[in-house]
Amino acid sequence: MGKQTKYIFITGGVVSGLGKGIAGSSIGTILKSAGKSVFMQKQDPYLNVDPGTMNPVEHGEVYVTADGGETDLDLGHYERFIDTNLTKTSSFSAGKIYWEVINDERKGKYKGQTVQTIPHITEKIIEKIYACSNNNEVDFVIVEIGGTIGDIESQPFIEAIRQIKSRLPEENTLFVHVALLTYLNVTGEFKTKPIQHSVKEMLSHGIQPDILVARCDVDAPVPPNITRKISNLCNLKPEEVIIGANEASIYDVPLALHRQNIHEVISEKMNVNLKPNLKDWIEASEKKKNSTNKVTISLVGKYVDLQDAYLSVSESLKISGIWNSAQIKINWINSRKLTATNIDEQLSGSDGILVPGGFGIDGVEGKVLAAGYARENKIPYLGICLGMQIACIEFARNVLGHKDANSSEFDLDSQNQVIHLIEGNNKDQLGGTLRLGEYETTIVKGTKAEKLYGSKAIERHRHRYEFNNKYRDEFESAGMKISGVYKKDDLVEIVEITDHPFFIAAQYHPEFTSRLSKPNPLFDGFIKAIISIK
Repeated sequence: MGKQTKYIFITGGVVSGLGKGIAGSSIGTILKSAGKSVFMQKQDPYLNVDPGTMNPVEHGEVYVTADGGETDLDLGHYERFIDTNLTKTSSFSAGKIYWEVINDERKGKYKGQTVQTIPHITEKIIEKIYACSNNNEVDFVIVEIGGTIGDIESQPFIEAIRQIKSRLPEENTLFVHVALLTYLNVTGEFKTKPIQHSVKEMLSHGIQPDILVARCDVDAPVPPNITRKISNLCNLKPEEVIIGANEASIYDVPLALHRQNIHEVISEKMNVNLKPNLKDWIEASEKKKNSTNKVTISLVGKYVDLQDAYLSVSESLKISGIWNSAQIKINWINSRKLTATNIDEQLSGSDGILVPGGFGIDGVEGKVLAAGYARENKIPYLGICLGMQIACIEFARNVLGHKDANSSEFDLDSQNQVIHLIEGNNKDQLGGTLRLGEYETTIVKGTKAEKLYGSKAIERHRHRYEFNNKYRDEFESAGMKISGVYKKDDLVEIVEITDHPFFIAAQYHPEFTSRLSKPNPLFDGFIKAIISIK
């Protein structure tokens, strides 16, 4: 445990989905703007070991850290807000905790003791929290507890953070509770009872919130008497109750918390002098408000009914839009329903077309059609991971004339597998076979990719299939240039069509390195290209 590290714990009440991750990220932003070093962690109460094999429809996207951790999507928010590369230690689940404890028991670590939730599970949780400060030597560690207070699954995590408070000096821990402030349209009244019950539940676990964020999903202003009522009934001062109203953008939330002087409350309670400087966030907010360009991006995927499956992609588009004075409208296109007969109706209004990553054959042919539509109609195209493989399949079929061209993931009988399994991988094994984490791409001189990146790109990967190198010369001769490679294993990382306003596709996931302060070069170039030809 870092000697001076302070811990801020974020919990939620009443219902899930209130924005605990955004609240924690915003607090992290304020701390960083005050010159403090920050690390963040997400604790999830589900029993899956990690999100890697979880259905995106259930859980949203799988976010990948630089060191190859497959994590919850909230880590994407954390990194985009605090501009810090997190690690595998930033995400763990109840499943991972129980797995480690049971393995320790099988190895005899507990020497025949009766293994119980307390102390063994809770001590393992505490160990994981302390590892953040041990490994990173930071001023603050912000820990978000998934789910809501009262969930049976989250009880060991709540007990663990209660114990941490009892072990550390008082000024080294702080509890922020995010709870729903309901509004009844019928009577035109705010109701605080759900918040009261949520805080009561926290108290029953031995935790008094230090700050309460009253999340309110209505445009009506919260009157001061409601704030006073919450403070009186929840053992808080009025300034310790922060109103979490809807904002025009999630990137306005740090500014909203700062306006309510949350930094002053943290300063007093944690005995630290905070003088935030949020000028970059103010500039971004002003740019967004004054955006003049309107850009419509058709995002073609199979999980578009749950847009969280592509959260980092959509946020990367929005961030690039902010810095290019563009209002981004995403047209969500279900690739399963995209056909040759309806494609013009679906995509004709697109300023740009983006095909994101994914796994499995479902919806693939719709994505191939989208890539072809972008190529033939000179519409800017950005392909990500599977979106790069799709672009290559479409090009091989319709430019090179290999009508059966495909990926070995989708058609083992194809005589032209332009995409094939990474050498040494077992096609029957889902877990542990992905190329994960950060790798360096060497950029080819004289390409569009070089104009965007310079000589190299360091980006994150999550895939198990690669471009088949035996087709490289044929592709390049026909106008699809290999513009980025991973030199060590001679793997194709970026392809681009030379005779096109912007047709670039990458095997990696550029969305994972977008930051509010620094849009990813591929997304930035994509939006710039669209604006330049509108």
